[in-house]
Amino acid sequence: MNILVTGAKGQLGCEMQRLGMVSPNNYFFTDVAELDITDAQAVMNAVKAASIDVIVNCAAYTNVDKAESDEATAELINATAVGNLARAMKEVGGTLFHVSTDYVFGCDGNTPRTEGMPLNPLGVYGRTKLHGEQAILESGCKAIIIRTAWLYSEFGNNFLKTMMRLTAEKEQLNVVFDQVGTPTYAGDLALAIFSIIEAGVYEGNEGIYHFSNEGVCSWYDFAVEIATAAGNTACRINPCHSSEFPSPVTRPSYSVLDKTKIKNTFDIDIPHWRESMEYCIKRIKAQNNK
Repeated sequence: MNILVTGAKGQLGCEMQRLGMVSPNNYFFTDVAELDITDAQAVMNAVKAASIDVIVNCAAYTNVDKAESDEATAELINATAVGNLARAMKEVGGTLFHVSTDYVFGCDGNTPRTEGMPLNPLGVYGRTKLHGEQAILESGCKAIIIRTAWLYSEFGNNFLKTMMRLTAEKEQLNVVFDQVGTPTYAGDLALAIFSIIEAGVYEGNEGIYHFSNEGVCSWYDFAVEIATAAGNTACRINPCHSSEFPSPVTRPSYSVLDKTKIKNTFDIDIPHWRESMEYCIKRIKAQNNK
């Protein structure tokens, strides 16, 4: 089987690369330098040249604040490009795995989000990611859309790595406590996708799913646990309101995802966020000590 992974240099893409190395299947890893997914013909050519059976789309425009002033680029990457991938898979009868976001829900409600709940994205990022989901559904291709939230890893820039650095450098920090969700280790999400592909159980189970780690916390709680696990307990972390950090877009105040569907359909065991956070920090420290 031939699997194409786009956005291979991002957090999730890097984790997919690590897993792909141990697979008997053929994984092709591309980023924008190797394949411009906004070019429909280039996508089609790549799919046919390598006889691709599955695409895992890890590419996305994820700068939530910048998207507000750069909607055209966000739409191009998060929606138009996704449509290109979907139509290519439709033409060859393949399956598209696409990663979406909790931002499609907006701020309504305070119970864990199930896949069928009403969608009301608050800003450009959430809106363009929703357009990507819609482009897949409109294409008629076989697809598994996985919404996730609060992604971090040892790769790239993310909240966990920022907090590790700042709590080591500063005497005190202010972190918002009025946004609640679940941190998601990219390695766990990648493993879930990889396991579904390798087991071949995606056929007949197409649809929208949610994935994050288990448990619930605020960004403040997450920061405190990061500092403790990293050994940076000298830094005082203060809870504060989101209003103290002005932003061009309102972020979801509650974005806990209900994972029942993906766990039951694919028999997936999801770790608690604290367990995965500690594992990731150990990996980062091991890498820094090399």
